[in-house]
Amino acid sequence: MNRLTFPDGFLWGTASSAYQTEGDNANSQWWEFERQRGAIWHGDRSGLACDWWRNAEQDFDRIQALGLSSHRLSVEWSRIEPRPGEFDHAALDRYRAMLGGLRDRGIKPMVAFHHFSDPRWFARRGGWESPDAPTRFQYFVRTTANALRDLCDFWLTFNEPLIGLGQSYFQGKWPPQKRDPVAAIKVFRHMLLAHARAYRALHVVQSNAYVGYAKAVRLFKGVRPQSQPDRYAAGLKRYLFEHIWFTATVDGRIRPPVGVGDYNHELADSFDFIGVNYYSRDLVRFSPNPLSLFGTEEYAAYGEFSDAGPDGPYSEYHPKGLYQICKELEVFGKPIYITENGLPDADDDQRPRWILGHLHQLHRAIVAGCDVRGYYHWTLVDNFEWTEGWTPRFGLIEMNHATQARRPRPSAAMYGEIARTDAITPSLVERYAPEMRAIIFE
Repeated sequence: MNRLTFPDGFLWGTASSAYQTEGDNANSQWWEFERQRGAIWHGDRSGLACDWWRNAEQDFDRIQALGLSSHRLSVEWSRIEPRPGEFDHAALDRYRAMLGGLRDRGIKPMVAFHHFSDPRWFARRGGWESPDAPTRFQYFVRTTANALRDLCDFWLTFNEPLIGLGQSYFQGKWPPQKRDPVAAIKVFRHMLLAHARAYRALHVVQSNAYVGYAKAVRLFKGVRPQSQPDRYAAGLKRYLFEHIWFTATVDGRIRPPVGVGDYNHELADSFDFIGVNYYSRDLVRFSPNPLSLFGTEEYAAYGEFSDAGPDGPYSEYHPKGLYQICKELEVFGKPIYITENGLPDADDDQRPRWILGHLHQLHRAIVAGCDVRGYYHWTLVDNFEWTEGWTPRFGLIEMNHATQARRPRPSAAMYGEIARTDAITPSLVERYAPEMRAIIFE
């Protein structure tokens, strides 16, 4: 094999979120949370973030210059509905300008309605624990889609709903900073129902809507494969954080402990494609602690790790996991998009190899028959990474958040060349990561 060729029409993109890039999102519960002492590493603040609310188009020019065909972004609920039932038409007009700007540059937008951030008023009324949360979210989605439907037909209801749940209700690190499994189950159920109602609302608003969700998949595995308790703990985590959500959106059954197998007709077949966010795997060792779901995450002593280090959430280089995930998801019979994949790597010494390694495994999956239609790299420009602040550097483009100055990293040119040619060639590999040549072209 002298080149890896991807299918015609394959979408090459980058991914971002509103709160992490727009700046000055003062109506979000995260803006309030940032001001708590010790909430964010080093006391960082999002501030202007990447200044997209005023200047996103300058980075859209950079996306176009790379030759990418798509960009995934989110709309900020707290901007659009700053008070309950009150919609800000100036904010909707700004999102119209952003989506129009992408389309004018030949870049297909994929828009998420929820990416961890909620309006302050929503949080103060109980947030996702409130029984009326699904209805409020549906109202927001329907109103926003009505305003944007001529500019986008490619939607995500939620980004990583269970990552937010885990960080907020098991780890207690994110707002509302609880460690409450009972509340977590309630939130899980409400988010499932909110997804279902949003899915149905989008198809009412727009007959050609193409709707999915971006689901984080971690590939939990037992630290000791021969240990039944380790395997059980890993399997429990996969069941709780992956299988319940996936299967509910297939057959409408909400499985224990979120439900008792009860059926919700709006949930059944409530996705047109599957979005997968994949960064790494988690090795699990059995623990008797129920708050850790009977398993603690560890790392492989022999692994290669990103700047996040072995204890970080985006850590171990394990590209074969992406092939496994695509093969597992074939059973659902829906197209697959890799809606996030990347790593924090400030000096860009690992990113070219990691991108190539994951794309190699994605190509393997396509050759094996998986209907994979796009890949979105996280992210275009270094951005604010939630409680980790400005420390992790995920961007293809380096950004100084104090000055807003940008500088493309070498991996940006590599990724752009792949996107423009729909191919990985020996020449490209030789220039950017020669150690990968024997692996990719074996």
